[in-house]
Amino acid sequence: MTTRRAFLASFIAATAAPGLSWASAGNPSYLAAARDADGRFALFGIGHDGQDCFRVPLPARGHAGAGHPSQPIAVAFARRPGKFALVINCATGRVTHQITPPEGSHFNGHGVFDPEGDLLFTCEQRASDSEGFIGIWNASEGYERIGEMRSQGIGPHDLRFLSDGETLVVANGGIATNPETREKLNIDDMHPNLTYLSSRLGAVLDQVSLDPKLAQNSIRHLALMPDDTVAFAMQWEGETGMAPPLLGLHKRGSAPVLAEAPLGDELAMDGYAGSVSFSGDGSSVAITSPKGGRIHQFATTGEFLGAVTRSDVCGLARHRDGFIASDGLGGLIRIEGDETRPLTRQKRAWDNHIVELDQGHRPT
Repeated sequence: MTTRRAFLASFIAATAAPGLSWASAGNPSYLAAARDADGRFALFGIGHDGQDCFRVPLPARGHAGAGHPSQPIAVAFARRPGKFALVINCATGRVTHQITPPEGSHFNGHGVFDPEGDLLFTCEQRASDSEGFIGIWNASEGYERIGEMRSQGIGPHDLRFLSDGETLVVANGGIATNPETREKLNIDDMHPNLTYLSSRLGAVLDQVSLDPKLAQNSIRHLALMPDDTVAFAMQWEGETGMAPPLLGLHKRGSAPVLAEAPLGDELAMDGYAGSVSFSGDGSSVAITSPKGGRIHQFATTGEFLGAVTRSDVCGLARHRDGFIASDGLGGLIRIEGDETRPLTRQKRAWDNHIVELDQGHRPT
């Protein structure tokens, strides 16, 4: 007969085993941070139907997360400039590690695991001059910091692995900031870029900058297609009342394509794209603007397809053939073409991003 003590011992061993999968955490499709109605912060696992799979408390406002490619492990990053990133066992809800940036630096809200899940790469910024770095952490050995590489720009904010599993693409926003006040220090001398790095050597493989007239268009967030087409969302830091393009598309070896909406639609975005994603069927790409309360959709060749109006919308990710989007009023919606359907509404304020968990476990 199995005793209670034996049962507990076997349960603890099982929950600690590396063989646990995301199914052990409720089979979430997405990660997203939010502020609950009582003012507390948490990281949520969200199913394809918009329902909660798990909730893990955070000590302060979160921004984005990184999901392990096979184990139910998430890293929740503080809002920029952040001093913490929590490694969470999403099956148990336990924080297993807290990682902190080097003295004199801070996290910039985003990170990514390598395809094997052995290493974690984090966007970081040095406080003294806003020089960008990519931190490297050994996820297999207690998240020990084992190295860093220059991001080759100022203020790196987002990064992704290309399909070869070795090339990192980094969005260097180009904005120098005071980490204490978040004051922007170099608006008249910005140099954002999109940089491709070897994750093993730190060598620059390619780098793309915009026309000098768009130097105040901060490159902030990234999305990828399987063929390594990169979509990048931008935020305008120049003169108000302008209508610069806020979405770019790039593939190594070619010039970037800037996707523009008609003038009235572009003005309605208020110079701000908060998130970017390709659609689930790969036929379109979209950006969100919480300031403008809009979602803009484009063909993957850059042609404008239309707009969806949604108050305080920001988070965006693939969902079946279309998109899933979140807003600051607790809503999750599904978008397919020009049709929107509500999924859920909770008493919380979703933060800026929905992070897709891409391990092939998702229901179709």
